Amino acid sequence: MLIPTRFLAAASIAALSLFAGSTMAQEKLIIGTEGAYPPFNNLEADGSLVGFDIDVAKALCEEMKVTCEFVTQDWDGIIPALQAKKFDAIIASMSITPERLEKVDFSKKYYNTPPAVAVPKDSAITDVAGLAGKTVGAQSSTTHANYAEKHMAESELKLYPTADEYKLDLEGGRVDAVVDDIVVLSEWLKSDAGACCKILTPLPVDVEINGEGAGIAVRKGETALADKFTAAIAAIRANGKYAEINTKYFDFDVYGE
Repeated sequence: MLIPTRFLAAASIAALSLFAGSTMAQEKLIIGTEGAYPPFNNLEADGSLVGFDIDVAKALCEEMKVTCEFVTQDWDGIIPALQAKKFDAIIASMSITPERLEKVDFSKKYYNTPPAVAVPKDSAITDVAGLAGKTVGAQSSTTHANYAEKHMAESELKLYPTADEYKLDLEGGRVDAVVDDIVVLSEWLKSDAGACCKILTPLPVDVEINGEGAGIAVRKGETALADKFTAAIAAIRANGKYAEINTKYFDFDVYGE
């Protein structure tokens, strides 16, 4: 029996629509993160990834109706790894800065917190001016390292591959102070390992260095994906999911102004 052409066309369109819907439902994104920056992202001993970045990433993927898989990458190589297509996006507390915008595109911010300085509890240093001639630690290839280089030029800057390493040196007295995000330092100071030290002072934000907050980085030119993340951020802010994650980690709105 011959089937009318119009029915064949309709069936073909339906099949294509079903295929497209299936493809959309099965879309997978590979997310790159550091896994060494608690409480934002940290790789546990059992191999699981935890932290604010990770929970936000999962909520965004759910909102976007995509499957997400995580890959850990050392911070120094995280942008080159994105450019080499080892993953599709970076969700790792990466600040949106003019320098990075030359290499990648970003979503709008998903949080924004200021930098700070931490020192040993018995330190004689009372303000930032007292850091002159002292050794200041920071994680390499970060806005905090750039901040110290610019605003603490009279200090000796010592750079570390990870935050964990500068923490050990501050605890051991091998540096006089460290610079990092105030939340990262505050959470560390609450732990047994951070009992050695205290926040000296929050630091004024230098927008040129610290940027507009932490965003989700994608490869240059992939603005459609960045826009999808931006829309998903707005959605989880509106539906209460962001607040739920925020409350799990912080007693203030980490999103910022």
